[in-house]
Amino acid sequence: MQNIYPLVLAGGSGTRLWPISRTQFPKQFQVLQGEYSLMQNTLLRVKDFVLNKPLVVCNEEHRFIVAEQLRQLDLLENNIILEPCSRNTAPAIALGAFKALEYNDEAVLLVLPADHVIKEKEVFQQTVQQALPVVGQGYLATFGIKPTAVETGYGYIKKGQALDQHSFTIEQFVEKPNFATASQYCAQEEYLWNSGIFMFKASVYLDELKKWAPEIYQRSYLAFQANKSDLDFIRVNAQVYLTCPDISVDYAVLEKTDRAVVLPMQVQWSDIGSWQALWEVSEKDAEGNVFVGQHLTLESKNNIILADDALVTTIGVEDLVIVQTRDAVFVAPKERSQEVKSLVDQLKTRCQQVTEKHRQVYRPWGSILSLDYGSRFKVKRITIYPQHKVATQSHYHRAEHWIITQGTAKVYLDDQEKIYTENESIYIPIGCKHSIANVGKMDLHLVEVQTGSYLGDDDVQRYEEEQYT
Repeated sequence: MQNIYPLVLAGGSGTRLWPISRTQFPKQFQVLQGEYSLMQNTLLRVKDFVLNKPLVVCNEEHRFIVAEQLRQLDLLENNIILEPCSRNTAPAIALGAFKALEYNDEAVLLVLPADHVIKEKEVFQQTVQQALPVVGQGYLATFGIKPTAVETGYGYIKKGQALDQHSFTIEQFVEKPNFATASQYCAQEEYLWNSGIFMFKASVYLDELKKWAPEIYQRSYLAFQANKSDLDFIRVNAQVYLTCPDISVDYAVLEKTDRAVVLPMQVQWSDIGSWQALWEVSEKDAEGNVFVGQHLTLESKNNIILADDALVTTIGVEDLVIVQTRDAVFVAPKERSQEVKSLVDQLKTRCQQVTEKHRQVYRPWGSILSLDYGSRFKVKRITIYPQHKVATQSHYHRAEHWIITQGTAKVYLDDQEKIYTENESIYIPIGCKHSIANVGKMDLHLVEVQTGSYLGDDDVQRYEEEQYT
C-alpha cells in the first residue's frame, strides 16, 4: 500500500452526543469505547495496513487536541491541515489531495471520516484492497454498507452494473429518506448506506473537481498554494478559503461524474449519530447495559451510562441514557436521545459555555483542567508534556501559586531560573514575567491557584508564542 495516503476528516462540532460532545471537543475526539478516541481508532484501523502516515484535516480550534492524539499514536509529523473555517467535505478533500501530491504524483487518497465505528477491521482492509484495481483505472470509489435496519438518518446509494467482482457503477444517490422509503430500500439488495468513505487518486479527484466544481477547485488551490508550516500544522490562506463554496464531495463531484463506483462493505458500521446508535454498537452486560466509568446498577436493563468523575447508580430503570460530566448531567429515554439537539439549542441561549467547551482545554504544550473557582480565586490542574514550555507572560490583576505534583520543572521568574521538583511550590507576584518548562522525561503536573481582583483569561501579556522547547 505504498501509494495510499489516509486522509482523515476530523472537522465538525456535532451536538448529538452532548454533554460529552461539545463545540470545542466534539465526539470524534472522545473516548467512547476502550482506550482510544473515535479518531484514534480510525487511524489505528489503517496504521498497520498503509505505509504512509496519515493526513488529518481539522478545524483551527481543535488543532492541539488532534496533535496530542496523533502524538500518542506516534503519527505526528507536520501532517495536520487546518481549515480556517468549515467548508464541507469537497474543499477539505481538495486540501488533502494537494498535499498528498507533494509527496507522490501517484498518491491515492483513502478518505475516512474521523467519527465512525467499524467493527471488522480485517474486512474493512480487504475491501479497501479490492478497490485498488478500479482506483488505478481512474475511478472514484465509495464504499456502501448493506443496511441492517430501517434508517432515515443516512444517505443511500443504489448500485448499478458490475464493473468487476467487487465494484459497481452508481445508479443513484439518495438523500436521507422518510421511513416508508427507507423500509423499501432496506428490503432491496441494490441499496446501500452511503458510508462517506472514499478512495481515489488525488490527481483524478482534483481533475473531476475542476470539471464539476471549478470554483471549489480554484479557491482550494489558491488557499493551499499560500500554505505555511507552523509546528505540526499546515495553515492555508484564510481569506481565500473563506470564499470557498460550502459543498459536500457527493454533491460537488460524485453525483455528477461518470467515474464514480461503489463497493459493498460487509461490516458492522455506525457514524455514532445518537446515544441510541452508540448503545447499539457497544459491548453490553447480561442485562443489555453499556457502561463507561464508575457505576452500580440494580435491576436495570438496556441503559447506556457514562460517568466522567462520579459514581452513577440506578435501581429499576430501563432504556435510558445517563451521562455525567464534570459540569452537566443528561438523562433521557434512548429512543428520544436524538432530541438532545433541541436541548442544546436552548442551552446556547441560557448557558452557552456548557455547549461549547469542557473544563479541560488543550494547548500545544499540554492541557489545563479547571478544578474550582469562586470570589477572587481559581484552581487549575496543569499538565506540560516532556520538553515543552509555556510562553513567557505576566498578569496585571492576579498572582499565581504553583505546586509541583509530578515531574521536574524549570521555572523562569523575571531574570531568574530555578529547577523545582515534586512537592515544591512557587509564588508568582502580580506583574512578574514568568514561564515554566518541563525538562524531564515524564509529564509535568502542577496545581495552579490564581488569586486577585480579576481572573479573566484576557488578563495576560505574552512575550513570545506558545512553543515547543
